[in-house]
Amino acid sequence: MAKSSEGIGIKIYTTSPQHDPPPPPSTPPGIIPLPPTAVGRKRRAMASGVQKTLSKTSLLANFLPTGTLLTFEMVLPSVYGNGKCSIVSTHMIYSLLGLCSLSCFFFHFTDSFRGPDGKLYYGFVTPKGLAVFKTGLGVEVPKEERFKVGLSDFVHALMSALVFVAIALSDHRVTGCVFPGHAAELDEVMQSFPLMVGIICSGLFLVFPTTRYGIGCVSA
Repeated sequence: MAKSSEGIGIKIYTTSPQHDPPPPPSTPPGIIPLPPTAVGRKRRAMASGVQKTLSKTSLLANFLPTGTLLTFEMVLPSVYGNGKCSIVSTHMIYSLLGLCSLSCFFFHFTDSFRGPDGKLYYGFVTPKGLAVFKTGLGVEVPKEERFKVGLSDFVHALMSALVFVAIALSDHRVTGCVFPGHAAELDEVMQSFPLMVGIICSGLFLVFPTTRYGIGCVSA
């Protein structure tokens, strides 16, 4: 501390001189910094949008055969490549969408039964009954009426394919290549399209219940 006198008989003690904090780094010209509140609002809005998308797709995924959506999400990054929608990558995305949609449609026409040995045997439902994939198993195939194809099978197959398309179109990598130049319009449509598909499919699945336990089913 430094000691100084002021007048007579008065002593004033002052602390060491205070240094002002260094000024914040200057902002480069042409860049306007956003206030902290604006940045926080932007981050919260982005997180809310991601959370809504995930919640919608997670509900719709219950209508899909197990593994179809996982396969799509695993293969899409390699198909999408470096983010440039070339002719090759666009056609590969079309092929991936077609194959996954066909798998959703096909798996709803499969069923299974448990043989005397305790094993599950899968087959394709036909108007005459269940046709097992592998012949010569030495196991008698049940002749029950439930193994015959019906209207509910077509409804479930079509709705499953539609659900997959709704989930796939929620991915910007797909819409960016399939519908280039319409990002704003698609963002507006996808705000309600997955929810509408989920409501319609839920109602149809209630009207046309199924007891199929085919390939990709999560439960019997």
